[in-house]
Amino acid sequence: MNMPHSVSKLTRPAALFLLLLVSSAPAILAQSERCGVSKDFEVQALEQIKTGTTSEVEDGLQLLKHATETCASFGDAWYYRSLFERKLGQIPKANYSLDKAKLFGSQAMDDGANPFVLAAPPRPGENKLPPLRNKWALVVGISQFNDPRLSLNFTTKDARDFAAALTDPKVGRFPPSNVHVLGETQVSTRRFREELNWLARNAEENDLVVIFVATHGTSRKDDTADVNYLVTSDTDLSSPDTLFGSSMAMVDLSDIVRTRVKARRTVILLDTCHSGGAMAATKERATGIADFAPSGGALDRLRQGVGRVILTSSQEDQFSYEGAPFQNGYFTYFLLEALRQNNGMNTVQQDFEYLKDQLPKAVAARTQASRGVRLKADASTASSPQSTTQVPGLSASELGGDIVLGAPPANP
Repeated sequence: MNMPHSVSKLTRPAALFLLLLVSSAPAILAQSERCGVSKDFEVQALEQIKTGTTSEVEDGLQLLKHATETCASFGDAWYYRSLFERKLGQIPKANYSLDKAKLFGSQAMDDGANPFVLAAPPRPGENKLPPLRNKWALVVGISQFNDPRLSLNFTTKDARDFAAALTDPKVGRFPPSNVHVLGETQVSTRRFREELNWLARNAEENDLVVIFVATHGTSRKDDTADVNYLVTSDTDLSSPDTLFGSSMAMVDLSDIVRTRVKARRTVILLDTCHSGGAMAATKERATGIADFAPSGGALDRLRQGVGRVILTSSQEDQFSYEGAPFQNGYFTYFLLEALRQNNGMNTVQQDFEYLKDQLPKAVAARTQASRGVRLKADASTASSPQSTTQVPGLSASELGGDIVLGAPPANP
């Protein structure tokens, strides 16, 4: 066989290396896909842990065993496996798994992640939140993705507008230096995680933390209703496994909030476009992903502890809309309106009541198409009565509904 001129000039060792590299490419790709599957098993295992019962831990451990069997070099899975085995009293096995995590390296181990620890646990007799000391916010809006078919029109603007409201001295009263905005058109998974770690490092017990996210949200409905992912700019859509392996797992967000954010006031606002419902069928077939609201299980995890509140832009079987006449996501637009009521001094519960009243009315009068994409084209969904409305969701711990986003900090 005649080789191209440039290749024929290669030395024999270089040519052999090139041949080995080309011949091993399928194996490398297969290994990458297996590790994507392994990540999915790990996420499912962590989603099992809500209150930490023995049955939750046992079920999670089985999934982690699948994860380490599928991708033996996945250090995070070995690290979490060691925690689950230790929780069940399996100390020799836990030590073995921890040694594997150290061998292969584990970001979760380096971060000190532990799904069995609450950073803001309930205290006996606690019936009110502590005085507010300081305020922090991470505001994320992703509008461009490696696959241009996923592009969104207003998510970046949503993030910038929300951040402006937070730092407005007459509305949010957040110190500008304490508000980090990922309002670029592209936001990587790594950058997202780094900023969540910034929150976890800086927010103290008496502080308020706000996390706002506007992007695509997905669910592995075929695996379990409790597994959700946030799509970042560098999410790999080449296969279902790489999609979920490279997205920002909702469990990563919830575990940082559950186990590392000490602030006893934490509000999460998810305009995950769409956080629920059916999307444009023409894009569904092209991209192969679906948008969903966080599942009930995911919300249960997020609200564990004290002062946890989660607002979602729609129910799981509904559209989330954006654009005219508001030039924002509809949820974000009315969230901003709610925050400006009473000079920012309404409670989160009052903000939600305003959203719940105004948002469905605006959607009923809409003239624009919905934003986002969906996994499967489903004509029956398009004609469903649920697709004609958008109702926000609220999930909160026992203490939390009285949080006031605009309350002035005592010691910024």
